[in-house]
Amino acid sequence: MSGRRRFRIPGVLVLTAALASLGASGTPAQAGVVSGKLTGVVRDTAGTPQMGASVQIVAEGASSKFASPLQEHLTNTLGIFRGESLSPGLYAVRVTLAGFLPTLEQHVRVAANVTTMVRIEMESMFASLDRLRHQPTAPTDTDDWKWVLRSSAAMRPVLQWVEDGQRNKSESSTGAGVYPHARLELTSGARRLGSVANEADSAGTAFAYDQKLGGTSRLLLAGQMSYERAPAGGIAAVWLPSGSLGAGPQTTLVVREAKLGWEGRTFRGMRLAQNGAVDLGDRATVRYGAEYVFAGLDRAVSSLRPRLEADVRLGSEWRVAVVFAAQPSAPALLDGVGSEDGGAPLLAALNELHAFPTLLWRGGRPVLEAGWHEELAAERKMGGRGRLQIAAFHDDNQHVAVFGRSNGEVSGTDFFRDFFSDALAYDGGSSASWGARAGLREKLNDNVELTAVYTFAGALAPRTDATARPGDGDVRGALQTQQRHAVTAGVRARMPRLRTQVDAGYQWISGLIVSRLDNYGEILFQSDPFLHVSVRQRLPKFGPGQWEALAQCENLLAQGYVPMNGRDGSVVFVPAFRTFRGGLSVQF
Repeated sequence: MSGRRRFRIPGVLVLTAALASLGASGTPAQAGVVSGKLTGVVRDTAGTPQMGASVQIVAEGASSKFASPLQEHLTNTLGIFRGESLSPGLYAVRVTLAGFLPTLEQHVRVAANVTTMVRIEMESMFASLDRLRHQPTAPTDTDDWKWVLRSSAAMRPVLQWVEDGQRNKSESSTGAGVYPHARLELTSGARRLGSVANEADSAGTAFAYDQKLGGTSRLLLAGQMSYERAPAGGIAAVWLPSGSLGAGPQTTLVVREAKLGWEGRTFRGMRLAQNGAVDLGDRATVRYGAEYVFAGLDRAVSSLRPRLEADVRLGSEWRVAVVFAAQPSAPALLDGVGSEDGGAPLLAALNELHAFPTLLWRGGRPVLEAGWHEELAAERKMGGRGRLQIAAFHDDNQHVAVFGRSNGEVSGTDFFRDFFSDALAYDGGSSASWGARAGLREKLNDNVELTAVYTFAGALAPRTDATARPGDGDVRGALQTQQRHAVTAGVRARMPRLRTQVDAGYQWISGLIVSRLDNYGEILFQSDPFLHVSVRQRLPKFGPGQWEALAQCENLLAQGYVPMNGRDGSVVFVPAFRTFRGGLSVQF
């Protein structure tokens, strides 16, 4: 009896185990025993979670390289994905996302009743291309020119001066220099002729701030206000998804407001611009953009201004570009590059505040200066430090802005008077002409850069045949487009011991004109009519940040003034006023 019990108990245990191993259908039970889970998070190299990434889970095996995915998922707002009910074993995880290189995570082991966690890092295509472009084994040209996409001008190449100590900051993969992050300016005077909301002799305060948004993107913010005589101000925002000026898309928004006199009318304006570039193979690049401008002064006026440039590289020495762009162009995006501070993005943001086309008055209603510029240009690299550009172009402008001063009261509805001074803007009408340009820019050494430009183009000038003047003394009828020659010479010099930078240039014009001869070329080579001098002097450190004194003189010899008499009154026109702008700036 006792022996039977000894063998019966093990038999009952075996039978119980067998019954427990059978399911309701007589098959072995699998639920909750032989399945596992796989979850993960997808981030970029900066640690930012990536939403919407496509994740494929593939079982590894003899033909796993070509196997179809067992499961497909999309990451959520936190960059997380989850895979359920996976058999134990090894898996490969494929991740793809627009703008990033495909990523493959192999040999991920999933165990039964266990959640396996993976972390996947994706690398941006732009970062990869930038790293390849800066390979240490590849020969580099320390004085190569940087092609810059202008925010509100027609897109064009610009020679960028980069200090030796600043190159790594300004050309890093993220595009964000470590220093400086902010700039404050206390100045008196306008940055350019016709700039709204900043009288020629009015004091103003401007600031700019460089904010990294995460990943590689950056946001440049700038603001300015004039608090003397009449209130005026504006704000500009520049978004750089790629983190660098001229690399990738760029979005710009500018809003300005100015009161024209204590009891006068109020100017309000908005400008929205979008730029981008597409590479067509290894040698061709298409740069495109457009801006929408809206301005109001009692009545509103708006304008849509597209631009397009096709650039083809012919070998290592030559470039050919075809340009079609709306006129007028905006101030140079990188005005001031070459100073020791390396704060080109901050200066670019400040220049956006003055990128509005000139507002004029015609027949009792506001109009915007407008026109078209077409150009075919060829550019050749001259050694390792210079470039020669030869271009043929055609300008077709409407509502050409002509600036001047009145000796007394002027009548008519086409003069836009400055409330606080005798300056005025006049709608000079239409002007169309063909032209040619040859420009050479060369760096003699790390501290000296020379520019020489020859231009043959048309501009508005007083009529030479008084008997052919229509309008019976009307000022607009006394103007016509005439061809002129111009020769420009400029120098930019830096004195390291004194920490001084000087920019000086002179443009000789073969005859009298009242409008700009080649607006596109003048912005391209950063030249102005007649004699201009700009000085930036680093000051001894007496507080936080880097302090500089600024002084800028335009038309220093007061040349080019053209007196004219018409039925609208007696005025003196000039393509460039004699002005002075100075003050202090601090960067930190």
